[in-house]
Amino acid sequence: MPHTPEEKKRAVTRLRRIKGQTDALIAAVERGEECGALLQQLAALRGAATGLMAEVLESHLRETMARPAEAAQVEAGNDDEIAAIMRVIRPYLK
Repeated sequence: MPHTPEEKKRAVTRLRRIKGQTDALIAAVERGEECGALLQQLAALRGAATGLMAEVLESHLRETMARPAEAAQVEAGNDDEIAAIMRVIRPYLK
């Protein structure tokens, strides 16, 4: 879960974009758009959801890997570890 006001704003912005994509997809289905166009919109929707999932996951890792005494400031070593974990995970989210 995003915790800072900036993270929350970014998450809400992404969710609104996803909602807009979903509404556009519903309208396309109702209009009887061709499968190719629907697949393209579905891929964009999946990409947006996956991007949000990656951000929330990274936020969770940063929160989880921070030691209680260091909660306000995560060590540079933890940042490197989290970045390495995310480099491994991101391709699987696509």
